Amino acid sequence: MKLFILMTSLGLCWARIIHFENDYQPQQVHISFGDKTNDIVVTWSTFNDTKSEVKYGKHQMNKFASGSSKVFVDGGKMHRRQWIHRVLLPNLEFNTRYMYRAGSDNGWSQMFSFKTPPAGEDWVLRIAIYGDMGVNNSMSLPFLKEDVAEDKYDMILHVGDFAYDMNEEEGRVGDRFMNMIEPIAARVPYMTCPGNHESAYNFTHYSHRFTMPGGESNLYYSFDVGPIHFVSISTEVYYFTQYGLKLISNQYEWLKKDLAKANSAANRKSRPWIILFGHRPMYCSNSNDIDCSLEYTRKGLLGLYGLEPLLKEFGVDLVIWAHEHSYERTWPLYDNRVYNGSYLQPYVNPRAPVHIITGSAGCREGTDPFEKPALPWSAYRSSEYGYTKFNAYNKTHIHVEQVDVENPIDSRNPRVIDQFWLIKHLHQPYYDL
Repeated sequence: MKLFILMTSLGLCWARIIHFENDYQPQQVHISFGDKTNDIVVTWSTFNDTKSEVKYGKHQMNKFASGSSKVFVDGGKMHRRQWIHRVLLPNLEFNTRYMYRAGSDNGWSQMFSFKTPPAGEDWVLRIAIYGDMGVNNSMSLPFLKEDVAEDKYDMILHVGDFAYDMNEEEGRVGDRFMNMIEPIAARVPYMTCPGNHESAYNFTHYSHRFTMPGGESNLYYSFDVGPIHFVSISTEVYYFTQYGLKLISNQYEWLKKDLAKANSAANRKSRPWIILFGHRPMYCSNSNDIDCSLEYTRKGLLGLYGLEPLLKEFGVDLVIWAHEHSYERTWPLYDNRVYNGSYLQPYVNPRAPVHIITGSAGCREGTDPFEKPALPWSAYRSSEYGYTKFNAYNKTHIHVEQVDVENPIDSRNPRVIDQFWLIKHLHQPYYDL
């Protein structure tokens, strides 16, 4: 009996030691742009406090960078803790592939690699764009993994709604999701905005798990890549007002200043495209969602802080949304009216912004149907699972494709179901609206 007790005790102690050691092992590794595109931030989690270090280099990992960690406590009953680490790799060489490992002497991640973008504005920018991807039914993920392995993208935009939901199971669903996207997010900058499914505990899972440029808990920020100025906003400040009305006015004033700067003559000459993205769309024609009739972000709350006039005033070229589990492309559109460039070439020098809704990457809630018939401003729509491929070829030409992963060409190639060219020879405010 004594021997049994001794063996049991030793077994429990050994189990604890193993668990304790594994708590230092990095997981959920992902990267994002810093303040410049040749600044890369590496973010990861451990379940015990340890140093935050990255070994990296071009041909061998002969460089070293250190950062810091912050404990994140989930808001559930167990108050699970994890340490989220951030390390900046500054002033990297442009258009260069780097290898790296994240961790500490207590445990290192596997080796990953990423490639920094070229310098300047005159190069082809390639992006995968989607929203609303969960742990379950993540239909697009296998194809995205193939694309990233074949070096098809310079970055990814995930336009809100992660995991479904990151806070569930005391945060374990969030852990699974972040590990699930690691094969793509550890290799390509993974840029984000918050969605309604991140609202638990005042969006803390979102604000802690991701690292975006700027200092507003990742809720809103902007960054420049190639010929494009990107602006990420939180549409959710208009819906979850219990977290503070001040967030609406703060974001609005920040956005107005940011767009004014991006629209200056000097900036429009060097980086003419302005693209804004956020989660809930200003326009959609789905039949099962009241959000398609609510217009909080477009018109504001009680007519205050509406965002659509800013698109007009500062000449935003393209607006990208998700939330609806479908794909929809609009004609050039302002205040429910169509402003095509011309009858034969609607997207050549359009007289209003173009909107894209791309929220069908795949989640447990399935896809959303559309009301019939289509509204006059809706150019194309699909309820098939898929994601958006985006290429900015230069300062005048952008090409957008929507691919269907539900009915692919084969196991590695999704089927293109929609595509269009957005061509603008002059980027400026829409004075005639």
